[in-house]
Amino acid sequence: MLHTAGGLVGGDRLSITANLDTGSRALLTSVAAQKIYGSIGRCREAPAGRWAQQHLQFNLAEGSDLEWLPQELVLYADGLFEQHCQVELAAGASFLGCDVVRLGRTAAGEGLGSGRWRSALEIRRRQNGASDWVLADRTELADGGLAGEHGLAGAPVYGSLVWAAPEPLAPGALAALLAECRQDRAGLEGEMACGALEPGLVARYRGPSSQAARYWFTRIWARIRQVRGLATPELPRVWPFQERPLG
Repeated sequence: MLHTAGGLVGGDRLSITANLDTGSRALLTSVAAQKIYGSIGRCREAPAGRWAQQHLQFNLAEGSDLEWLPQELVLYADGLFEQHCQVELAAGASFLGCDVVRLGRTAAGEGLGSGRWRSALEIRRRQNGASDWVLADRTELADGGLAGEHGLAGAPVYGSLVWAAPEPLAPGALAALLAECRQDRAGLEGEMACGALEPGLVARYRGPSSQAARYWFTRIWARIRQVRGLATPELPRVWPFQERPLG
């Protein structure tokens, strides 16, 4: 997916909708990292800043498969960004999504300042005439959450990966998948953890390196493909500095 601007500024709003038909499969990614510029204190009319917002709506029909794997987001000092992602799954549909965000241009000695990053992920599955929650995940990174041990503990990079599996895995298969994903942390800097989702898994990263987060999530992506009996992922040519081969 292409974005023609050099980045988002306060007040910008993006909306992305994908409707997958029965049995269809898609990989959606971005051609480059997304930049969010600072808005706090930049405008006399809105000294508190304006939010840049992104709304994602993914509707997956029965047996369809969506992999939403954008490149990382870079939130500049005093930037405000809010994302709301809604995923509607039919029976047998699979959703794999991830986010990697760098808070401040740390290579230039810049932190997030008074900026703020918010994310709301909602996944529901429709089956047997009902709509049931798979996951409701809300995160906000700012202020004390950047330094606190229950937040980022001073790390500038946060990552989250979620897989809503098309059907529950056998307990032994799920345990083996989680063990392999944890082994895949080897050689990567930062703190990484993963656990079971009913059905599927959730993985989190915090640390100094967006590349390490991307490497780990890509390894997990390959593991999930393997468990599902699918082909090994072919890395998009627009992704920079990726492991070849995977792992």
